[in-house]
Amino acid sequence: MRVFNSIVLLISGAMFACSEAKEGSQEIPSESFRNEVAATEVRTATAERKSFDYLINATGKLEALSEVKALVEREGYLEKVQILEGQFVQKGQVIATLDRREAEFALEKARINLSKAQSELEVLKAQFQLALESKDPKVSQTVQDRIRVNSGLSLAEVELKEAELNLARCEVRAPVSGRIANIKFKEGSLVTKNAEFAEILSTDQLLLRVKVLESDIPLISSSQKAEVYPISDPQNALEGRVTAINPKVDENGLVQVSLTLTTSKNLLPGMNARAIIRAPQSNSLVVPKDAVVFRSGRAVVFTIENGKESKWNYVEVGKDNGREIEVLDGIPENSTVITSNNLQLAHQAPVKIVNP
Repeated sequence: MRVFNSIVLLISGAMFACSEAKEGSQEIPSESFRNEVAATEVRTATAERKSFDYLINATGKLEALSEVKALVEREGYLEKVQILEGQFVQKGQVIATLDRREAEFALEKARINLSKAQSELEVLKAQFQLALESKDPKVSQTVQDRIRVNSGLSLAEVELKEAELNLARCEVRAPVSGRIANIKFKEGSLVTKNAEFAEILSTDQLLLRVKVLESDIPLISSSQKAEVYPISDPQNALEGRVTAINPKVDENGLVQVSLTLTTSKNLLPGMNARAIIRAPQSNSLVVPKDAVVFRSGRAVVFTIENGKESKWNYVEVGKDNGREIEVLDGIPENSTVITSNNLQLAHQAPVKIVNP
């Protein structure tokens, strides 16, 4: 009997212990749990509807606004090169000379022939004096023209002009003002007619040609402002303006846009540069870029609920200018958005605003 009572007492005690364990394992209410979790300190901003500068980024190479080739206009030996690469020259300045001896001989010969023709003209005038004095002006003019031709004066005058021109062509002159680049020949070289001697670059004004996406072209127009950052000085922006838009899209879906710089200080053609074209967008709902995080490939913006909790909002984003981002759908205007400590933030997590 005693053994039976002991077994009953043991079973009763075990059942009582299980009951207590079950009661102790009940879940803590979620509200109580959130109250016990430390609030995440966050900074906030307001989703504002305002003008928004969309930035179109592109890279390219600087070019001289004008690049002209200086040509040698006659065949001959290059006697003297009078300039150096990088030197600035004025339009019409002599930059090289050819051997002049042959051209000078030809000019002297042409002058002698002209003198002989003038002498022959005087002889013929004496022979045809009566006809030249005719009262009929047509007869007088006809005789005078024939005398000039028969004396060889007309031909001698043409040959003299041709000889003077050939002598002038012994000098290679700058067709425009600018800086010398890519000199092709050295002194003593035999050059042919119309050979390219050098390039002359108008470096006082530079051009930057860039390629932009065809989808961005509707946002670009002539005279639109741009910032240009040369690779040689990436911290300082130079002002530029859109001067031309190629009407053709290339095989990669890109369109060439030309920007003219307002200054060329310390820059050279061929330098690489990055351009930022500003395309103002009006009446856009905008948030700081830090307010947007991505979860499973989707854009999320956390807003403040009841002044103390975070709210998870899937949003559709638009254009991005590096500092701000356009929100097309997902949050209302004037929402308070979280801009810090939001990478690992959860929905309905307690937050504490610590804006300065």
